[in-house]
Amino acid sequence: MLPDVLRAALDKALSRYSPPELSRSVAQLTERYRTSSAGGTHLRGEADVAAYAAYRMPATYAAAGTAMRRAAALARGFQPKTHLDAGGGTGAAIWAAGAIWPSLRQVTVIEHDPHVIDLGRRLARASETAAVRGTTWRHAAIRPGLDRPPADLATMSYALGELPEQDRPDVVRWLADGATMVIIIEPGTPAGYATIATAREVLTSQGMTIVAPCPHEGHCPIQPGRDWCHFSVRLPRTPLHRQVKAGTLSFEDEKFSYVAATAGPSPRAEARVLRHPQKRKGMVSLRLCTADGGVRDVIVSKRQGELYRRARDVDWGDAWPG
Repeated sequence: MLPDVLRAALDKALSRYSPPELSRSVAQLTERYRTSSAGGTHLRGEADVAAYAAYRMPATYAAAGTAMRRAAALARGFQPKTHLDAGGGTGAAIWAAGAIWPSLRQVTVIEHDPHVIDLGRRLARASETAAVRGTTWRHAAIRPGLDRPPADLATMSYALGELPEQDRPDVVRWLADGATMVIIIEPGTPAGYATIATAREVLTSQGMTIVAPCPHEGHCPIQPGRDWCHFSVRLPRTPLHRQVKAGTLSFEDEKFSYVAATAGPSPRAEARVLRHPQKRKGMVSLRLCTADGGVRDVIVSKRQGELYRRARDVDWGDAWPG
């Protein structure tokens, strides 16, 4: 969930707009995203930016934080000092990175919308992390060849898929240039997974090592169009969040696809749980992506003792031995 200071700062920024006004903007934004092609302009003023932050920032923070924690757990020696967030919006990913890597000292966000930058900057000033408070916000459109600061950690959340498809491989190369770790996140949809699968191929062709979620660097065994690799994180909804989304539940499940890669060798999980474990009396069924580059279904029975107890606690997206 959002840190208390970020939630309070976001609520303060949204207080100038009524919930019905934010709800109308959210409905209009949803329709624009649904009907527009990649690269279209969806945010049309400060009210739209506020609605977008209320609607998407909690979910983006949750997905980014989950992907970053999994990467950090497998690359324990990685202590970045500089962070570049491309297409960073109002800054959800820099807040997540600041919480996971206290070693960060310098942060840069590149964002094409000046209203988004204004809100992101105001929110960042509330952070208890000096690197987040001192973020450099740069107004520019992401494109191949754009000059960029050096960065140990380079991230891109829910932005690569909005670029023209022909530009995406070059943008991934640009993002990875000089970085020690790259993390890219997209929606957990077939299209989002296809974008991540292509980015993964580009990163490996650049000589990078896949850290997560894949336990191998071979071709993804999941074929776009037939299935897709994605994960889920549950996050609470505040009363305002429920109003803006016209929802009744106190939580939502954000589904996302991601890839994390490093410039050098790194340990990886032996296998990764690809779906919600199916739990029945005395057994747990797991679908795994394995280190040999395949997808395998395994059944863990109660007779397997400690392994069964572990299977009862494992979740979608977690590592699994063997």
